[in-house]
Amino acid sequence: MNGTLVSATVDTQGQQSNPDEVTAIQNPKRWGILAVLCLAAFVTVLDGTIVNIALPSLAVDLGASTRQLQWIVDSYLLVFAGLLLAAGSIGDRWGRKRALLAGLAIFGVTSAFAGSADSAMQLIVGRALMGIGAALIFPATLAILTAIFTDPGERAKAIGIWAATSGIAVAAGPITGGWLLENYWWGSVFFVNVPVVIIGLFLTATIVPDSRDPETPPLDRPGFLLSIAAIGSLIFTIIEAPEFGWLDIRTLGGFALATGLLVAFVLWELRVEHPMLPVRIFENLRFSAASIAVTSAFFALFGFIFLITQYFQFVRGYGPLEAGLRTIPVAVAIAVSSVLAPVFVERIGTTRVVAGGLGSMAIGFAWISMATVEMPYIAIVGQMAFLGIGLGATTAPATESIMGSLSVDKAGVGSAVNDTTRELGGTLGVAILGSVFNSLYVSRLSSSAIASKLPPEAREAALDSVGAAQFVAAELGASAPLLLSEVNAAFLDGLAVACYVAASVTVMGALFVLRFLPARASD
Repeated sequence: MNGTLVSATVDTQGQQSNPDEVTAIQNPKRWGILAVLCLAAFVTVLDGTIVNIALPSLAVDLGASTRQLQWIVDSYLLVFAGLLLAAGSIGDRWGRKRALLAGLAIFGVTSAFAGSADSAMQLIVGRALMGIGAALIFPATLAILTAIFTDPGERAKAIGIWAATSGIAVAAGPITGGWLLENYWWGSVFFVNVPVVIIGLFLTATIVPDSRDPETPPLDRPGFLLSIAAIGSLIFTIIEAPEFGWLDIRTLGGFALATGLLVAFVLWELRVEHPMLPVRIFENLRFSAASIAVTSAFFALFGFIFLITQYFQFVRGYGPLEAGLRTIPVAVAIAVSSVLAPVFVERIGTTRVVAGGLGSMAIGFAWISMATVEMPYIAIVGQMAFLGIGLGATTAPATESIMGSLSVDKAGVGSAVNDTTRELGGTLGVAILGSVFNSLYVSRLSSSAIASKLPPEAREAALDSVGAAQFVAAELGASAPLLLSEVNAAFLDGLAVACYVAASVTVMGALFVLRFLPARASD
């Protein structure tokens, strides 16, 4: 069956049929279609984290600084998040299957380009281009899922599986990347996408039905440009703030510009007839509280993965594969929690499950802030268990709340908003937690006695990134252990404060959920 699901169709007599009657039809191949959609979502989410395990290699092979490493991660997430709303609208209007096919094709080609990069800047550009493909893929998967699973109970289970797949992809990135880096070069973490995309294209073309909203208005171009400018200026300012100085006029001016653009975007969306983001949907407390929950969870998670992969390799001395394998506990916890979360929602309500999930993440981050060079791995397993359980308990019910707040014909907009909250949260997490870490690392290391005695060029390199500091230490002979000790101490100081910030964000998210997220859809 390769039919087309639409919100309204015309029968053989030329009469328009009831939209509810059409969407009530259950696709007999829906579970197989779900598997294809999960594969497409998996590869886009995987790429958001698989690069993290390669960061130490990129710091060495491409000479990337900490700021460039942040951009290598965030250029993908930034374009991904910035285009999601527009991509969701395009899918609604022209067909979500077409959007999915186009996104997969773009993603495959740009993955090969990124894997062939010979400089940090070229890789940043390649990653940004990959974000275009991902933005077309991700909202289409959830919108098609919502269209083919019309039974609320089945839809909740399907979203739980979809959320579990996405969550596993987040944690599986370091494992997959670690294995590839042990056996191949860093570019393999991007080329691995190509065969997956080819399989995805074939299966999508073969069994995935199309769906669309015939009444989707034209793209809101001013809103699109304002949203990109606002998000882009905010992320740029946050990442560059450690270099400029947090109180530097350029940093303050960047925040002022981002704020002004955001206000302009909201005002424009409120007055335009067909807004890209109907901001008034946030008046729906179920929708807005669930969105805050997802943003908080992915803010903390992506920032954590950015730092923990470097902790494993730089501080603990693990190889890429060993570091990746040691993230398995969080993958298992996410998968189990995502599947079980809907069961607990039926018993105790969405509010308690989502708030409890964010609280669990806060506990995990508070524990991680105590990390040392010698901390037993079993303690790290416990930390990751709190994070994984919390993420799964948050995202699956929150996603169902977001999608369940809207009618089926607006599934593309709902999916895009849900995905935007995830990617925007992740982008801000890498930018803010990475910048907090970088500021503390530079401050601590620059004030150390051993670093102050280094030649200017060596000192600058050591402050630029942890990987470069280790290369500098290798040239010091007997003084190497002293510098490495200071580098590790500076790293752990930065990691601790970043964890405090992550824990604070998840706690605030939990409090917001407790206050505003209804326990049931009918509340």
